Amino acid sequence: MLDDRKLAVLRAIVEDYVSTNEPVGSKALVERHSLGVSPATIRNDMAVLEEQGYITQPHTSAGRVPTDKGYRLFVDRLSTIKPLSVAERRAIETFLNGAYDLDDVVGRTVRLLAQLTRQVAVVQYPSLSRSAVRHVELVPVADRRLLLVLITNTGRVEQRVIETHVPVSEESIAHLRALLNTCLDGCRLAEAPGAVADLPEQVPADDRPMAATVLSVLLETLVERHEEKIVFAGAANLAHVDFSQSLRDVLEALEEQVVLMRLLGEVGDSSTLTVRIGTENLHEGLRSTSVVAAGYGVGDQALARLGVLGPTRMDYPGTMGAVRAVARYVGQILAGS
Repeated sequence: MLDDRKLAVLRAIVEDYVSTNEPVGSKALVERHSLGVSPATIRNDMAVLEEQGYITQPHTSAGRVPTDKGYRLFVDRLSTIKPLSVAERRAIETFLNGAYDLDDVVGRTVRLLAQLTRQVAVVQYPSLSRSAVRHVELVPVADRRLLLVLITNTGRVEQRVIETHVPVSEESIAHLRALLNTCLDGCRLAEAPGAVADLPEQVPADDRPMAATVLSVLLETLVERHEEKIVFAGAANLAHVDFSQSLRDVLEALEEQVVLMRLLGEVGDSSTLTVRIGTENLHEGLRSTSVVAAGYGVGDQALARLGVLGPTRMDYPGTMGAVRAVARYVGQILAGS
């Protein structure tokens, strides 16, 4: 266990290395930080930190740089996460509130995160399985064709075209629409199949084939794996970063949806921040990167996840503050949608 002074030295090394991208020496620490001890004491503390694996010397006679273990201790011992300025918070709120549907919310969020953090931003669409039904609409588009529209409480809209094979009257469609909304309004999507199980018996016998077709399409929509829909932005921010692995490895990993899912997959059911550093990332191509992620949703229920990926030499307090703030704003937008 490190004492407070060695923790202060480690914190100063991390901050200076993130700021300058240059190995940090004891002389620089004395000049830039009020540590209250002699250069000799700082050199001794750095020797202990190096021996315990928190910092390393990349070249002979060079200063020290943090290791993954050092970054992890720095993050775990953060006393505060850098708050956004009033102007930044107002800009985030204005930008996100301008969204007109869920796709626009997600698109704006991923661009905003990339701009705020200058990292790669990753945003997962809200999972249908964690959402609730707000409205079901049936719209006749041809003599034997209907458009099914499912709207969730997260603002998600799913549309399916249904072939009825036989002509259906406006009255029959209106009756089925009313029954669907009575059964499903406010119902969690995971519980919807049970809620509509007896619905065909509530329609006239002549309309039951049409009702069965509509329910079949509706249930198929509910069970699809929508939680795997993920978007990312800001890959160009990695162009000037030196990775221990090649940039190609990082970019190839980002192109794989399953990898993006795993990046965000450990975030819990609240907006609690998760930080994974370097070798803590299971995908080999991302072991020179760090991921900061959080859940976003309505209240304490996380509907999906968002975060950023960048080099381990990251401004952790600023990045964590941005991810947390954006996740909170997106949750507020979904709650009011």
